[in-house]
Amino acid sequence: MNNNRTERDLPFAEKRHFIRHPICFPVAYRIIERSKGSQAKGKERSSSTINISLGGLLFSAKQAVDIGALILLKLPFQDKIFNVRARVVHCEKSMSVALYNIGVSFYRIQDAFKTKLIEQIYLISEFRDLRSMQFGREVSLEEASREWIKRYSARFRRLYW
Repeated sequence: MNNNRTERDLPFAEKRHFIRHPICFPVAYRIIERSKGSQAKGKERSSSTINISLGGLLFSAKQAVDIGALILLKLPFQDKIFNVRARVVHCEKSMSVALYNIGVSFYRIQDAFKTKLIEQIYLISEFRDLRSMQFGREVSLEEASREWIKRYSARFRRLYW
């Protein structure tokens, strides 16, 4: 019996090029160009991310979005909103809940880098909450950031430079 499987033997072709990191943070999105190239002023909708990678992110939505559509993502953090353009690469109905899982690919490398920085900010915020619980006192975002950078900046630099 031959245990060597080829790509055509697999139920789906693996298209992932980057490691995905599970993270949940709020996101708003709006379709700015439909897949056929026509401009569209879509209604802005709210959601949250499921995971993120250097190449794109996955989020859930109540409505399907056409594959190939260009969307504008708004990623809020505290009093700032980061705008990122992305192209929809897949849209699948979730089996467990009445939502669609929408996978997007970042439109430009700057969008990818901006999103990874936002991810780091959210992780630092979660780290701050953890350290506040551990120390039994409020840890400032600045204090948590300094410790985070000391611990993880070398890893971040290896991954992205």
